[in-house]
Amino acid sequence: MTFAYTIQVRTTEDVKETQDINKIEVEVEESFNDYNGTFILRDIKREETFVYNEEIANERYTPASSFKIANSLIGLQVGAVENEYEIKYWDGIDRGEIEKWNEDNTLGSAMRYSVVWYYQDMARDIGEEQMQEWLSKISYGNEDISGGIDQFWLGSSLAISPMEQVEFLEKLYKEDLPFDNNIMRTVKRMMAQEDDTPYVLYGKTGSSPDGPDGQVGWYVGFVENGDDSYVFVTNIDDTGLNAKDITLDILNKHFKQ
Repeated sequence: MTFAYTIQVRTTEDVKETQDINKIEVEVEESFNDYNGTFILRDIKREETFVYNEEIANERYTPASSFKIANSLIGLQVGAVENEYEIKYWDGIDRGEIEKWNEDNTLGSAMRYSVVWYYQDMARDIGEEQMQEWLSKISYGNEDISGGIDQFWLGSSLAISPMEQVEFLEKLYKEDLPFDNNIMRTVKRMMAQEDDTPYVLYGKTGSSPDGPDGQVGWYVGFVENGDDSYVFVTNIDDTGLNAKDITLDILNKHFKQ
């Protein structure tokens, strides 16, 4: 595996920071175990980035349900949905064992429970022209929606690298994307996690069992720890739920009280 970090050792404080880097390298290596993937932690205040496995960090993969973040921003901005409470009604098709997938949902619950059909319906309402326009505005990965308006992010044509995810998420956190500020705040609020952690966590999983690169799992988001804030991205050759477990294992060790 390859490690990278943006700090150059020059001062006593830099030496301490380098010791912290060595510590997180060990934490990440232990947490990944036998999984192949990458983990990126971006310190927003200090503008420093830790990267585990640079090669994978710069390769593009299907975003799968991590695209729900961008899809929500675009849907709210163009009025495909009015707000996070807008209901879409289940069509009666059984989509699996998760109860929420087979119920009416709001945008907020569809984000929380990763309800694919809700976002497919919203993407159709956004339409190809507006979707393409906004993906280009935010430079989202390869910006390729040729795989179909309700399929392009699901193991199809759209692809984004973990490093590009970090750039996108940092802009969202800072509210530097070309969306209305209230819309960016709404989407960040929908990403809030209820996990019992010593820090405030915002995140979204994504899984693709049959993408062009095989199985892909994501867990992406933000951490607020006291006065500090971070963007994280994990990408592995397994499920998004396992990517989340790896991420929480790393973060819990790194930010333990």
